[in-house]
Amino acid sequence: MKSSPSSRWSVGDVAGRFGLPTNVLRHWESVGLLSPQRDAVGRRRYGEGDVVRVAVILRSKASGMSLDQIAHLFERDMSGRHEVLQAHLDDLDRRMAEMKHSKAMTEHALRCSSHDIATCPRFRAEVIDVLDGFTAFDADPAHRHAPADALRMA
Repeated sequence: MKSSPSSRWSVGDVAGRFGLPTNVLRHWESVGLLSPQRDAVGRRRYGEGDVVRVAVILRSKASGMSLDQIAHLFERDMSGRHEVLQAHLDDLDRRMAEMKHSKAMTEHALRCSSHDIATCPRFRAEVIDVLDGFTAFDADPAHRHAPADALRMA
């Protein structure tokens, strides 16, 4: 959206440009993430700064941030921003590790010749971290972690 500094766009223009329903922009305004100016008859007029904020909101939502977390990005007072952002980075790291495991499992499944993929020991090793958290055997300490231990030997 290149324009002169005095350009202003309607809610429909901005929504259309980003592929959003107009009510999404209105909702973001109602929760304080956007504050477009109004023209003489009260219609929203989005400036370049508003459009940048929409892009930031979209990118942040795509990364898994909530609207409450995104609000911290826009606060003038930085209190809480670092904590929110660090928590989000920690969550991204966790999700990226999950995606790495999922990718490895999918790649193995693609190459594996086992008829029943769940019986392939190498495929099952890709979910060992999930099985380690399985607690059905916790009542009997002799069987604690039995599923994961059994898979390690396979």
